[in-house]
Amino acid sequence: MAQPCENCKLRAHHDKNPKSLMGRFWRWHINFCPGWKAYFTSLAPDRQAALREKYNFKKYNQ
Repeated sequence: MAQPCENCKLRAHHDKNPKSLMGRFWRWHINFCPGWKAYFTSLAPDRQAALREKYNFKKYNQ
């Protein structure tokens, strides 16, 4: 079953247009969202690395 973060509508807004208000809100939101943390830390290291690069995300380093 897919995690809610994989199909998040706000994340889709960011992927479509990162500079949109909703896209910027989602990117800001993942810095403290407990759901994103649980999702992100459950991923394999290679998938985490891909998301780190895609979203310029620096939290939850091993």
